[in-house]
Amino acid sequence: MTVGRRIAELRNSAQMSQFQLAKVLKIGTSTLGMYETDKREPSPKVLKRIADYFDVSVDYLLGRNNKEHYYELTEKEKQDIGVQAEKLMEGIESGNNLNFYGEPATEEQKNRLLIAVKTAMEMNKKEAKRKFTPKKYRD
Repeated sequence: MTVGRRIAELRNSAQMSQFQLAKVLKIGTSTLGMYETDKREPSPKVLKRIADYFDVSVDYLLGRNNKEHYYELTEKEKQDIGVQAEKLMEGIESGNNLNFYGEPATEEQKNRLLIAVKTAMEMNKKEAKRKFTPKKYRD
C-alpha cells in the first residue's frame, strides 16, 4: 500500500475531510490531495506530523511494516499475559475467594473474569510499551 493510500485511510477512518486534516497539519488542501493520490511525497517533517497526529509509526506510513502502532503486542507477549492471568485465577480459585453476591462463581463467570483480566493486562502492557519505548525506536 502506498504512503498516500495509508494517509487517506487514516483520514477516512477518523472521519475527517482533506480540509480538516490539512488544517491540522498546517499544509494546503491541494498538497494533501497530492499526497493521497501519490503525485507528491510528504517531507519527513510532514510524515512525522501525520504519524504523531494519528498515533502511528512513520514506518507504518511508509509501508515498512503493517503494524499500525509500534506498541502493539507480539503473540509471545499475549501468551505470557495469558499464563500470568491463569496463574492469577488459580490463586483466586485455591483461596476460595471468588464469590459473586455471596455465591461461589460459576465456570462461566470465572471464564469471563479470565478474559477481563487478560484484556486489562494487554492494555497495561501496551501502555507501558508506549510510555517506555525510547522515541528513537518509535518511528
